[in-house]
Amino acid sequence: MQVEQQMAWNKCAHPFEVLGPKKSAGGTAITAWIPGATKVGVTVLGQEKALMELTAAKGSSLFTGQTSALSDGQIYQLDVENADGKYSYVDPYQFQQQAYHAVHFIDHAPQNLYRQGGAQLIELDGPSGGIAATRFAVYAPNASAVSLIGDFNRWDSRLHPMQKTDLGFWVLVVPGIVAGERYKYHIKDAHGHDLPHKADPLGFHAEQFPSHASRVFDHSQYQWQDEVWMESRKQDKYRSPMSIYEVHLGSWKRPQSKSKKRYLSYRELAEDLIPYVKEMGYTHLELLPVSEYPFDGSWGYQPVGMFAPTSRFGDPDDFKFFVDQCHQQQIGVIIDWVPAHFPEDGHGLARFDGSHVYEYEDPRRGWHPDWNSCIYDFGKDTVRQFLVANALFWLDKFHVDGLRVDAVASMLYLDYSRNEGEWVPNVDGGNENYEAISLLRWMNEEVYRHFPDAVTIAEESTSFPKVSRPVFDGGLGFGFKWNMGWMHDSLHYISKDPAYRCYHHGDITFSMVYAYHENFILPISHDEVVHGKGSMLGKMPGDEWQQAANLRSYAAFMFGHPGKKLNFMGNEIGQAREWNHDGELQWDLLAFDKHQGLQTLYKTLNRLYTSEPALYECDHQPEGFAWIDHENGEQSVLSFVRKDASDSQHLYVVSNFTPVPRPSFRIGVMRPGKYKLVLNTDSQVFWGSEYPVSEVVEAVAKPWNHQPYSIEISIPPLATLYLIHD
Repeated sequence: MQVEQQMAWNKCAHPFEVLGPKKSAGGTAITAWIPGATKVGVTVLGQEKALMELTAAKGSSLFTGQTSALSDGQIYQLDVENADGKYSYVDPYQFQQQAYHAVHFIDHAPQNLYRQGGAQLIELDGPSGGIAATRFAVYAPNASAVSLIGDFNRWDSRLHPMQKTDLGFWVLVVPGIVAGERYKYHIKDAHGHDLPHKADPLGFHAEQFPSHASRVFDHSQYQWQDEVWMESRKQDKYRSPMSIYEVHLGSWKRPQSKSKKRYLSYRELAEDLIPYVKEMGYTHLELLPVSEYPFDGSWGYQPVGMFAPTSRFGDPDDFKFFVDQCHQQQIGVIIDWVPAHFPEDGHGLARFDGSHVYEYEDPRRGWHPDWNSCIYDFGKDTVRQFLVANALFWLDKFHVDGLRVDAVASMLYLDYSRNEGEWVPNVDGGNENYEAISLLRWMNEEVYRHFPDAVTIAEESTSFPKVSRPVFDGGLGFGFKWNMGWMHDSLHYISKDPAYRCYHHGDITFSMVYAYHENFILPISHDEVVHGKGSMLGKMPGDEWQQAANLRSYAAFMFGHPGKKLNFMGNEIGQAREWNHDGELQWDLLAFDKHQGLQTLYKTLNRLYTSEPALYECDHQPEGFAWIDHENGEQSVLSFVRKDASDSQHLYVVSNFTPVPRPSFRIGVMRPGKYKLVLNTDSQVFWGSEYPVSEVVEAVAKPWNHQPYSIEISIPPLATLYLIHD
C-alpha cells in the first residue's frame, strides 16, 4: 500500500525499483502503474500473441505479473483497456540503463550538458529497426519527486515519475515521444510540496504565454550552407573591419496584420533585414537577446529559456536559417548573452526544486536590485557548467559568430548598485566577486578553445583591468570590450551647445589616453536612446539643420576614431523619437531629404570604413594613430591621422564642432604630395550646406602642428572631413 500511495501522490523518487521488468528465479516479473486501467496485457514487440495479462488488487492501479517467456533484450508493450477504449505503449520503465546514460560523464565537460541533458531524441534497438524515443534528464537535487508531464500523458503527474540519480539529475526514457511534443516537469520540493510546473532549463524550444511549455526539438535536421563564411571568419578580427548594426528583432519593423501590428518571423527578417544590412554596408548584426524570455518589456534581458531561441519569431530551425542567410551574405551574427541575472517567473529557474539551485541563497548576493531579478550562484560547479555550456551551445548549434556579454560590471563587483550593508564582502574583505571572475575566465577559455574563430565582447562600464586581455596574462579573456567611457564622454560633449563646447574639449579627446588599454568597440547602443534619453538626433542641440549637422559630424568622428563600431538601429535614419520596443522604426521619415541624407552618410561611412585599411587595420595598435591637433578647444576643432599596418596609407580626420566655418584653415601633415577629400559630412548629398571645400590639396613644406608639412583647407560648419594620402 505504501508503494501505491507513493505512486498515486507522485512521491516516488526511484520508480525503477518498483516499475518495469525484474528478473527472478521464476522468470521476469513486470509491474506497471496505470491509473484508470481495467485490463492490462503484455505483448513482445514485433509479435502478435499476448505474452501475459497483468493483474491488480481491487481498486488498485498497480498491475503485476510474471512470465518465463520474456528473453533478455526483448522489448515489450503494454496493451491497456479503460473506460475510454484501448491503447498500447512501450513501457518506459524497461529502459533503466538507457535512462542512466543521460548522466554518463555529463559533468566531465560543459558541452556534455546540452548533449546529454534536457530532452534528447534517441533510438532504441527494436525487433525490426529503431524505436523513436526521448531521453529526459533534469537537474533538481533537492526535490523529493519529479514527474514528466505533457500532452502525451494529458499533463497527469502520476504517470511518468522520473528516477533520481546520484548526481542530482532525474532521468527517464519515454518511447514514442518525438520532436514537437510539449512537456514540463512536475516537481515536489524537499518537503513534498508541489511547485509550479517548470519548463526545461535545457529546453531547446519553448512556447509563449500562457503555457510556457518546452518542446522536444531535433537539432540534427537543419542543413547548413555557410561553409564559405565559416572558413572566411578565420581572419584576424583585430585587423579587420567590424561595423555592427545592433537590432531588436521585435521592433525593427512591425507590419500591420488585421487590427494590430505583428512581429516579423525569422524567415521574414532574413528576406527584409539582411538585404538592408548588406546595402548599408554593415559587417555584423548584433541581436538583443534571443534566448526565450517571458516579458516583452525586458527586450530579452530577463531570459528564462537559455537554450531556446525565442519562439516569438519562429522555431530554432527558423533562427538557424536566419543566421545561415546572414553568413551567405557575408554578415556576421553576434548575440547578446545574459549570464548576469534571470527573472523569478514561476516556470523558470528561480527556486527550481524548492531550493536555490541556480541562484545565491543570500539576497545580498542572489537578488539584483536594479532589475528585480535573481543572480546566478557563480561558485556552484553545476551553475558554472550550465552557463559555460550555454555559451558553447549558441556557437555550436546556431553558428553564431560572437557573444556580447551583458552587464559584466554587475557580475564583477559584489557591491554593484548596492548601499552599505546591502552586500557581503569577499574572503579578503573586498568588493570583487572572485567566483564571477573565475567563471568569466573559464567561459572565455572554453569558447576560444572550441571556437577560436568566434569573439566574445564585454559590456563592462568600469576600469576593471585587462577585460580584453588573455587569461594567461591575468585578464578576463574577452576578445573585445565596449568603450563605455568614450560613449559617455563624447555624447556629453556633442549634446552641449557649440558655444560651450570649448569648455568641454577634454571630453571629446580624453578617450585616446586609454584607447589601447583594451580592444575597444565604440558603442552607440540601445541604452542611449530609451528611458527618456531621447533619440540620437534629439540629443543634438540647435535648430533642425544644426541637429542633423551635429549628428553627421559626430558619426564621422566616431568612424574615424580607433576602435570597432556599433550603432543601434534607427541611428542611421535619424530616428526622431526615442526607441519604443512595442513599435517600429520611423521608416516614414525617409520620405524627407534630411533623413535620406543621414542614411546615405552612414552607408558612405560603412563603405569607407570597410574599404580604407587605415580606418581599421590598427584599431588596437598605438602606431596606427597620431594627433595632429587636440588642443584647439577655443575653436572646437580637432584633427588626427589614422594609418594602415604598412604605414603606406594615411587618412586625416578633421572635425569642426561649431556652426562657424573655418576658411583657409591650416593643418599639419606628415608627408608631401596630394591629399584627396573622400568625405565631407556637409555635402549636399547628406543634406549639408555644400560649403565650398577643395577636392584635392597639395602639401607645402611649411611646418605646422609639429609636422614637417601642411595643407590649407576650408572646414564647413559642424562638419567632419576625411582626407587621404596614399
